Amino acid sequence: MDIHLPQIAAIYNSAIKISGSKSETNRLLLLRALYPEISLENISTSDDSDVMIRALSATEALLDIHHAGTAMRFLTAYLAIQEEREVTLTGSSRMKQRPIQVLVDALRELGAEISYEENEGFPPLKIKGKKLQKNQVTLAANVSSQYISALLLIAPKLENGLQLTLEGEITSVPYIKMTLDLLHQAGVKTEFIANQITVFPKANIQQPATFTIESDWSSASYYYSIVALSEVGTAITLSRFKSDSLQGDSALTEIYKSFGVETTFENNNITLRKVNYHPSGSEQAKQLSPERQRIGEAIINYQLNDTPDIAQTIAVTCFGLGLACHLAGLHTLKIKETDRLTALQNELQKLGAKVMITYDSLTLEASETINSNVKIATYNDHRMAMAFAPLALRTSITIEDAEVVSKSYPNFWNDLKSIGFEIEENLKPD
Repeated sequence: MDIHLPQIAAIYNSAIKISGSKSETNRLLLLRALYPEISLENISTSDDSDVMIRALSATEALLDIHHAGTAMRFLTAYLAIQEEREVTLTGSSRMKQRPIQVLVDALRELGAEISYEENEGFPPLKIKGKKLQKNQVTLAANVSSQYISALLLIAPKLENGLQLTLEGEITSVPYIKMTLDLLHQAGVKTEFIANQITVFPKANIQQPATFTIESDWSSASYYYSIVALSEVGTAITLSRFKSDSLQGDSALTEIYKSFGVETTFENNNITLRKVNYHPSGSEQAKQLSPERQRIGEAIINYQLNDTPDIAQTIAVTCFGLGLACHLAGLHTLKIKETDRLTALQNELQKLGAKVMITYDSLTLEASETINSNVKIATYNDHRMAMAFAPLALRTSITIEDAEVVSKSYPNFWNDLKSIGFEIEENLKPD
């Protein structure tokens, strides 16, 4: 299904309820499988979390997790310690192109029995669960944090715990700290000193533990973009967010000050409000030569190692505001649902943007031109669909295969409609 979004002049000031964080939910679902004493509230309604729930309760010898990358990484580690169980873990055609060798090698080093069913280094995997007694492993620090979190989540159930050494500069530290904090809340002792993480063994949880999952900051990013592209005074309130969030994407509160979006916390809600701002006077712009500091040519410069999932949203916001930007630290985007850097370049160029990418960065030139009636391809990537939708405040666009948003935010289009977006569904012929 494609969705056409006619250009709109403004949105309604309103309130939106966003479901629990997909990142927190999937970690806690795995912990609940290991420690049944755990109960969860405000679970994510995303497809990815639904896949995790079904896979963790399944008894079949073949598990298909479709496009769910987090599920692939976390379940690989989980199944490796399920003694006397043999499972083949597979996914979509894209999933079979996403590397997993780093995690498999680490698990094998701990004693796991995992083999590749098709191509070396990629799913599908045959996993024979067993008790893992080794407790020391080393990983490159710049790998996907999901590999690291997968190991940390099963670590307390290992007979001798885990001592994980990370070599080099660590990528996505907030996601690692999220995992460790959730382990701590479950009563597991951990240490993170320099580049070494230690997780101590814990057979069971003495007291029942209830976790109320914070709403998803990645999903909130699209409303930051909408407010940034709106008139001064526009406000949206979003439910269940914390000022001391475990989620790295809560950096939105600071990043979007560059676009005139002010964030207020009150009663577990946040209100995003558009205020007057002058990009040419920002700290980002002051780093430029005088001839580049004109309004409309201020460059937004961010290192997003810790928050790669909001790169698409930021790039589209900059384009919609006519701002140049340089976004770096994006090497993990190459192995997501699609190669997100190439996908961003392709779709922004359709709209008239001038974009240059490297293996880990994106540079966008300032432009006042936005082409209309462009069809945005989504590449089976939920974030491509949602990141481009706010541009309906600047031009009319069509989002192809719009149902892909269900991967993380199934109610996205209904929520956009509730704040004034016009949603025209175009069903594809059979």
